[in-house]
Amino acid sequence: MPRPERSPLLLAGLLATAGVAHFAAPRQFDAIIPRALPGAPRTWTYVSGAAELALAAGVALPRTRRVAALATAAFFVGVFPANVKMAADWRDRPAPLRAAALARLPLQVPLVLWARGVARSGKGQS
Repeated sequence: MPRPERSPLLLAGLLATAGVAHFAAPRQFDAIIPRALPGAPRTWTYVSGAAELALAAGVALPRTRRVAALATAAFFVGVFPANVKMAADWRDRPAPLRAAALARLPLQVPLVLWARGVARSGKGQS
């Protein structure tokens, strides 16, 4: 399978894996929910996990790929504050964990660009 055809499926797989993780191990996600959000962190964890699963399905299907990939790019921007909170909260952790938390910050840029690229090359009516 050529790379352009694989890319949406890889993105869908990443989203699905992350979505399932929100339900399988919610505590780690609860910890990075910004305190400014109303309601319980667990609610936000489950909502974001469900959103990732829905986005994965949308990106996987050619007919909905373009819209779902654009929504995925917006989602990646929207979760950036959680990554900032994680980096701030982990500043006193051991160096490898601190480095991992800091690495998540610039990683959002290629994720957004990847989703936009999938949208640009997406097939379907969306």
